[in-house]
Amino acid sequence: MKKLISYILPVYNEDENIEIFYKVLTKTIERIEKIYEFELVFINDGSKDNSLKMLTQMHEKDDRVKVINFSRNFGHQIAITAGLDNCEGDAVIIMDTDLQDPPRVSLELIEKWEKGFDVVFAKRRNRKDGIFKKITAYLFYRILNKFIEFQIPLDTGDFRLVDKKVVKEFRKFRERNRFVRGLFSYLGFAQTAVLFDRDERHAGHTKYPFKKMLKFALDGITSFSVFPLKLITQFGFVVSMISFIGIVYALVLRIFFPEITVSGWTFLVIAILFLGGVQMIMLGIIGEYIGRIYSEVQGRPLYIIESIYSNKPKVKS
Repeated sequence: MKKLISYILPVYNEDENIEIFYKVLTKTIERIEKIYEFELVFINDGSKDNSLKMLTQMHEKDDRVKVINFSRNFGHQIAITAGLDNCEGDAVIIMDTDLQDPPRVSLELIEKWEKGFDVVFAKRRNRKDGIFKKITAYLFYRILNKFIEFQIPLDTGDFRLVDKKVVKEFRKFRERNRFVRGLFSYLGFAQTAVLFDRDERHAGHTKYPFKKMLKFALDGITSFSVFPLKLITQFGFVVSMISFIGIVYALVLRIFFPEITVSGWTFLVIAILFLGGVQMIMLGIIGEYIGRIYSEVQGRPLYIIESIYSNKPKVKS
């Protein structure tokens, strides 16, 4: 019996890319169709263009295509989660549909999986992005790995292959502010990398502007580290020590050198404004964690599916 490979393919306003992506992907998997069966799970994440229409047309022509249609936009990481919740493959490949993740590389991921690895992640040898994104991505993962108890592979995204048993464990994690690549690193299992050169987007523009990138970075840090909270405590001790030294200095001058006038209105105002700003930042950090606790306590579903287009009944794993 052939093994089933599921492709998890999040889609958000990609009508300029879907058709060419589908052609490239199906052409790629033709090479190994005699060995494997395939399931192409597209998750329409509340697209406002013609993405859903194009996906349903693909589904009508190709029994391998399954379309999960969200009731609204829930975000890239949630779309990946929905795909993992609703796939049936012995191995699952996660990739974007803008052709930055080359479908040909997925064949290399499958080869590594057949050699016994449970998670095979695609590691970027180089990326055709702007200098700002390159620098921030480079720094983010290296800084994050300093703060957490396990290591997230450097220069990787969500493009990876995951064995069915790993997917089963992943489904137990239901937090709302998700950092999928971090969760797979947290799960462990036998992991390895495949190097690849990331291509440019075929068309359209990035779905991760600076604001979303910042939120994504915060999700990564707060999901796996309490270092920012520890930093608040450490900074508090430093400020307290400096304040104590300042008090001792003022007392010494007052007692032993009363003729010296301690003038410092400017310094005093600067110190007050500085400490006030620091306190606001600290409250903001605490607020980020409290906000995430609030979201988790609400217990709302991670996503809402409006419709599913599938020719196969779901098999419970």
